[in-house]
Amino acid sequence: MIPATTLDRPAAAEATSGTAPAGHSNRLRPVQWAAFWASLCAAAVATLTPEGTGWAWGSPLTELRWYATGLGSSATVTQLVGNLALLAVPAVLLVALRPAVGLPRRLFAAMLGVGVGIEFLQWALPLGRVVSPMDALLNAAGAVAAGLLSAHVQAVRHQPPSPR
Repeated sequence: MIPATTLDRPAAAEATSGTAPAGHSNRLRPVQWAAFWASLCAAAVATLTPEGTGWAWGSPLTELRWYATGLGSSATVTQLVGNLALLAVPAVLLVALRPAVGLPRRLFAAMLGVGVGIEFLQWALPLGRVVSPMDALLNAAGAVAAGLLSAHVQAVRHQPPSPR
């Protein structure tokens, strides 16, 4: 976890003032927002395409045991990596667009909300999908890791060079 003191505080103020951080062009903002929305659409396509009818409940303890005991299986690893990676790109783009979201609690809340929304839609729509709170948590965890790494890289990039 990156301490809040290492995050670029001026960038958070710039996010609320509507100005781009030094080195960022406001002309890129529409492109970044388009990429953000496109990445969310890609996540929706990946998770909301029908695979049958109805839905099934994925018990969190059962899924946790499946992940813990199945790491030797390529299917389990693919499912785990896919869940961790699903919201990584939207998180990185959101932190680039709104640096104030790059704090762990804010990022976790935002990405958990998206993950819960996905699981809710899988439940509400007859898609033949497994509805799993564990998936929502893994989606948020991967997004937070990617978003915090992005926030850290941005903070380091925007630090003035140290005098020698």
